[in-house]
Amino acid sequence: MVILHKQTGGKGIFFIGEEGAFLAEMVYTLPSPGKMIIEHTEVSEELRGQNIGYQLVSAAVDYARHHSLKIIPLCPFANAVFKKKPEFADILFS
Repeated sequence: MVILHKQTGGKGIFFIGEEGAFLAEMVYTLPSPGKMIIEHTEVSEELRGQNIGYQLVSAAVDYARHHSLKIIPLCPFANAVFKKKPEFADILFS
């Protein structure tokens, strides 16, 4: 599965599918320099159980590292991923 990314201004999305017909998505905002807030993650029924949600969060982590951002995972799913993956701790906003 190819994870695509689109950002407009202070908002962005990592997604699978076509724009307007997402099969999976992770929505974020950039409220201030150096911060990314993961607000929402959703995976369609047909993709559930394939580790897609984790892949979306991992894509956000890679993006944040590349752009020197710290992540605030407000989304309950993303927050759970961060708690299970100590290798993501360096990117968490504290």
